[in-house]
Amino acid sequence: MSSLHGNLSGNQRRKMKSAARLYAVQALFQMEHSAQTVEAVRREFLDHRFGATYEGQEMLDGDIDLFDRLLEQAVNYQAAIDQLTDRALVAKWPLGRIDPTLRALFRAAGAELQIADAPPKVVITEYVDVARAFFEGGKEPKFVNAVLDHMAREAQPEAF
Repeated sequence: MSSLHGNLSGNQRRKMKSAARLYAVQALFQMEHSAQTVEAVRREFLDHRFGATYEGQEMLDGDIDLFDRLLEQAVNYQAAIDQLTDRALVAKWPLGRIDPTLRALFRAAGAELQIADAPPKVVITEYVDVARAFFEGGKEPKFVNAVLDHMAREAQPEAF
């Protein structure tokens, strides 16, 4: 753990990791829709999201290391992550047909499952929470849970 996080409580570190996951999904979504490079989007998030005040609300401070690793892994291994996601989706719903926000979420979660720093159940719970943030009251969180469970069992079978 870096010395930067040394004085933080466990709860503060968890919130920062949760924020980093949310920001990674947003950044991956933005990259897909704007054709910006990973470096341009990364810089924008670090300059304008992490701990910034936006429209009178203070944005959460995120775990920059986790955010960087998620973006890097998702971009460098996108084809493999997308294939993993496709295998977890039902045949009628290939990755290209699902909501772009969900696509970004599956890429960030797939990246984190491959990094394997956190237990799969933690990763699944965190990204289901991200889905709830984007799709209030919808069926998407249950869908995300099912897809990520399948992805996790394939990516880390020893963890189950």
